[in-house]
Amino acid sequence: MFVFQSAKGAFPGTYLLVWLLVFASLFLLNEVSRRYKLIGFLFFFVMPAALSVLWFTGMRNSTYTDWFHLAKVYSATAGCIGFWLIRHYQRTRKDKTVFRLCESRLALCFPPLILAVNIMEAVTRDLEVGLTYHTIAQDTAADVSVLLMGGPWNFMNAAAGILNIVTITGWFGICLRRATAKDKSRDMLWPDMLWFWIAAYDIWNFAYTYNCLPHHAWYCGLALLLAPTLCAFTIGKGAWLQHRAQTLALWCMFAQTFPGFQDVGQFRVDSSYKPGIYFAVSLIALLSNAAVAVYMGINIWKKHRSPYGPELYTDLKSYRNVKALAETDPAV
Repeated sequence: MFVFQSAKGAFPGTYLLVWLLVFASLFLLNEVSRRYKLIGFLFFFVMPAALSVLWFTGMRNSTYTDWFHLAKVYSATAGCIGFWLIRHYQRTRKDKTVFRLCESRLALCFPPLILAVNIMEAVTRDLEVGLTYHTIAQDTAADVSVLLMGGPWNFMNAAAGILNIVTITGWFGICLRRATAKDKSRDMLWPDMLWFWIAAYDIWNFAYTYNCLPHHAWYCGLALLLAPTLCAFTIGKGAWLQHRAQTLALWCMFAQTFPGFQDVGQFRVDSSYKPGIYFAVSLIALLSNAAVAVYMGINIWKKHRSPYGPELYTDLKSYRNVKALAETDPAV
């Protein structure tokens, strides 16, 4: 599935050790940024602003300038900023009542919107690659040697991504985690975003990176997907989207600043360029997301409930486990 470039003087486990370092770094950086309000502000407000000046001045000839990489780093950062505000912004009105952004239904539409935008960026790129690269050819937008191989897998995975957007449910159930002695993070919980949707997303996104970022999939297709998922099912339960946005933004800022790490360094790893593997990965992604769509449809039919806004999976134990962590019910 992957082709490991030969690293001079490297021992056999080098690539796995570097992968584990990337995974652990993303997990730990997400952990400190979610637990400490100030660190989150520095990571997702101050650091992107400072780095943007660097990217467009001193690094303008070496950093990524194609539409996809720029869209990804700034959309992920926008998500982090929005989620930070939902978690922490509040003010006292003139009548002494307190307004909290997390209680605004309009604000709660932002997470599904930015998530859908993020997915649609990848869907667009899958379609672009499928329509442009009919044979293995150099990526025309890349400044380094990157071969792309378009095929039916791109269109299958684009369809999987669209299904992934369609199955985003329970927007108005988004709430904050109750502060405890062990965790004062005020994570942005999404009780209706359960394991089956997250698994379908991860499979789809891995297929996307394998199809369209063949030299990045080892890191951003595996380590970058597993870090937020592990957090969401362990110490940061129920806040997968927040973890995903933060790890993605951090990784994209790193990649923009040190593009050679994945592109030309001794730790570069490429996809196999075997059509059978491309087809199989995208087929699994399509079937997984189709299964979630069917399951959503069955629940809509049984419960006579709209999935967009109201929560759909309130009868599931996994939903109740996340809901039990919330400090209050969402705004009604």
